[in-house]
Amino acid sequence: MPIPRIPTRSELVDHLVKTRIAGQVATPRENNLSHYRQLANGVRNFWLGLELGDRWADEQDVLAVMAERVGVNDDPEYRYGQDTIDPELTVDALDRMAARLRKAADGHQRVLFATGHPGGLLDVHRTVAAALRTAGCDIVVIPDGLQTEEGYVMQFADVAVLEHGATLWHTHSGEPMRQILTALERTARDLPDLVVADHGWAGYAGQHGIDSLGYADCNDPALFLAESEGTVQVAVPLDDHVVSPRYYDPMVAYLLAEAGLR
Repeated sequence: MPIPRIPTRSELVDHLVKTRIAGQVATPRENNLSHYRQLANGVRNFWLGLELGDRWADEQDVLAVMAERVGVNDDPEYRYGQDTIDPELTVDALDRMAARLRKAADGHQRVLFATGHPGGLLDVHRTVAAALRTAGCDIVVIPDGLQTEEGYVMQFADVAVLEHGATLWHTHSGEPMRQILTALERTARDLPDLVVADHGWAGYAGQHGIDSLGYADCNDPALFLAESEGTVQVAVPLDDHVVSPRYYDPMVAYLLAEAGLR
């Protein structure tokens, strides 16, 4: 999807709804509620690299945050059918992300990009990384030889990913980010000033005390809870795997323009 120009806010909102990045998204209500319940019950795969303790043991508290920050239906009795992401909240979060990216560019900071959802978001991260490099940022190169029980921690087009069986791997785990940060510390290399990621990559970085920006779907509540607590700086609500990765291009154009990077 070529981008002839940078969309206005209203044009971007319309595009997000049309492509189902936001609005009436594909993730069903029953899946959302199942994930909220499992997070509340302490299933760590849903904590996305964070340490939530017993602070979110009531799934109704989780739902309340998701209604406020994502725009899902706030009625606990609505249990089946379509659920939503408010596109206005998506753009609000992009604006907050843009402000932190602008700070990184102005300070020529060290930035690490990573994704647990390479099928949807790899090119989103790659494009932003390229813009920050052009602005003078140091895009962190991860150490070689890292692996987890799921696979190898690799880097493609400036974005850290998990590779398994010659395939880029979808993961919620924070372990790949832990491997990267531990290896940087072990080799006396500077940690990133900023991590731009999703899933457990963003969650673990924020838990480690690094400024962290992340994208998250309406069935991945942990990053929004972390944002509400200040552990993650920004969580952008969106469907993280729509029909075509090109659908995200206008969103990225808007983000870079707001950050002064385009």
